[in-house]
Amino acid sequence: MREPKIAIIIINWNTYQLTFNCLKSLNACTYSNKTIFLVDNGSKDGSGDKIALEFPDINYIKNEINEGFTGANNKALKVILKQNYDYVLLLNNDTEVEPNFLSLLEATMDSDKNLAATQPLILDFPNKNTIWNAGGSFNSFFCLFKTRCKGMIYSPKLKIDTSTQWITGCCILVKIAVIREVGLLDNRFFIYFEDADWSIRMTNLGYKLGVVPKSIIYHLSSGSNKKNNTSNEGNLSPYAHYLNVRNHIYLINKHTFFFNSTGSSIYQILKITSYSIYFILRGRFEKLKMVWHGVLDGIKMKNIKHTV
Repeated sequence: MREPKIAIIIINWNTYQLTFNCLKSLNACTYSNKTIFLVDNGSKDGSGDKIALEFPDINYIKNEINEGFTGANNKALKVILKQNYDYVLLLNNDTEVEPNFLSLLEATMDSDKNLAATQPLILDFPNKNTIWNAGGSFNSFFCLFKTRCKGMIYSPKLKIDTSTQWITGCCILVKIAVIREVGLLDNRFFIYFEDADWSIRMTNLGYKLGVVPKSIIYHLSSGSNKKNNTSNEGNLSPYAHYLNVRNHIYLINKHTFFFNSTGSSIYQILKITSYSIYFILRGRFEKLKMVWHGVLDGIKMKNIKHTV
């Protein structure tokens, strides 16, 4: 029986060591019929070119500018969709994987034709004993997204629900046939909430989403996009706050049939108010400005049609 063909997309942005470690762990993966696509997202440190030389078997795509999580993945997806792949795996570069993780994900997908996508159990790195993500749920009244089991100590005996309402973009295995039906990632998100949007679009078509608890990877939280500095604005950049606020509002407007407009509006007002008070008290005025830019831009963003 033919082993299904899987394409793996990894994005690098000025993070040589993280990407190197991720690719090294993938080299030990027991699943053989896989091809890695590395997208360098406008790195300024030469890390993408260096990695491409060190891993000559990968397919290297080089962006001149940072096109975001959505743009970089979509660029690789367009190439992959022209070829004969059965699945595609989106994998963050700040992860390391267990050798059998992909075989377990694929076997689960192969066993259920109604499964659109699956994710592994994701543990924190480097301690490897704390759960970072085990699937999640929506609160459709307030438009809230809950990550299951986050912070819990992992044990093989722990019972984890194998169904989920949304899958994190950190690691998601998707059937190519589903992508042809649901469309690519929405480029307007750039980063943040694009995974929730994709999940909603899949389930709206009647598909299921799953978690495979025996499939395990390790994730360095915020390793690929955290702003490491000691400025008054804190570690997470003002632009990250802008995207978080803007995209949450855009997601609500885009899926108004799914979310309760009254409840989600109340929550957004409370969230933006608390952000504003906190940033004023901490003197983080650049973040304050960017949050309100995010509010205005999120309201103005219009829904788009998704194509392959």
